[in-house]
Amino acid sequence: MSLLSFSGSGILNDADIAALVNAGAIAFDTPLDGDQIQPASLDLRLGRTAYRVRASFLPGPDRTVKDKLDHLQLHQIDLSEGAVLETGCVYIVPLMESLTLPEGIAAAANPKSSTGRLDIFTRVIADRSQQFDKIPKGYSGPLYMEVSPRTFPILARSGSRLTQIRFRQGRVVLDDAEHLALHQAETLVASSDPFIADGIALSIDLAGDGVVGYRAKRHAAVIDVDRRDAQDLLDFWEPIMGRGRGELVLDPDEFYILVSNEAVHVPPLYAAEMVPFDPLVGEFRVHYAGFFDPGFGHSQAGGSGSRAVLEVRSHEVPFIVEHGQIIGRLAYERMRARPETLYGAGMGSNYQAQGLKLSKHFRSA
Repeated sequence: MSLLSFSGSGILNDADIAALVNAGAIAFDTPLDGDQIQPASLDLRLGRTAYRVRASFLPGPDRTVKDKLDHLQLHQIDLSEGAVLETGCVYIVPLMESLTLPEGIAAAANPKSSTGRLDIFTRVIADRSQQFDKIPKGYSGPLYMEVSPRTFPILARSGSRLTQIRFRQGRVVLDDAEHLALHQAETLVASSDPFIADGIALSIDLAGDGVVGYRAKRHAAVIDVDRRDAQDLLDFWEPIMGRGRGELVLDPDEFYILVSNEAVHVPPLYAAEMVPFDPLVGEFRVHYAGFFDPGFGHSQAGGSGSRAVLEVRSHEVPFIVEHGQIIGRLAYERMRARPETLYGAGMGSNYQAQGLKLSKHFRSA
């Protein structure tokens, strides 16, 4: 492992991830799926057993996740043939992937887009970690996922992919001046005068008389996370009509799918991540699934950007959002090298050139 190294700094691309696999830095309980490596990330798969636990936890600097599971688990669930994970419950699932990272490589995880759009709260945990979704440089050990469905019960199985992981080397996040320079060169968002502060701001689209968003229905049926176009939209979602008002009241603990007012562009030599919560713009969380791959909204897809779908949940009190109000920030990061395959370029990407769009599990009623 000490012989594996990459020049420069940045997010590792698909070829770099393949090199980690070939060098044994990423190991698998079952063979790697053919489409598991993405342009700037690796999909992670659920293992065979889910442990229902009393509450979420972090192992801390001196303990493993297994140590904590030994006394926190309530019961075990076999995922080999599929099992229902209930809303309001917390599950810990060992993943099929484990890591033996080189000393200079760190990693970070984030839910996949479809996971966030189903309001499934997921976080990756490493042994001896003090943060969720953060894997320190040189980490060697197993990976676990905390899974907690918030709105819909889900049917998941061994091999289901709910989250993804990115690998980083050196300084990768752009500062404000670099964000501005990149926007002037590449038009990151469809705005002539974007607000830039630790990322580039996105606002919300609530204009028009048609459907401007969706509110999730509670007490709906089970959703199989591996089945596309399997559910009628109206069985699970209430369309929100704009009616020209340009505003929406977010009710506490309700889940909404909304869309950005600006089209987003991620150039091939960059990746981006949505900042999930910013108390300075309102008491709500936006975008569980924060990774935007190189090529998202790129002109090769036949357009000049794709709008960002926003997964929104209000906290504590009702909160009014208005058309054009800033609702999140997109932080751009350098790639170490251009990926061999860009998002949407012949790889079956589900959300390229999107507008307001639910997850791939739903068909129009």
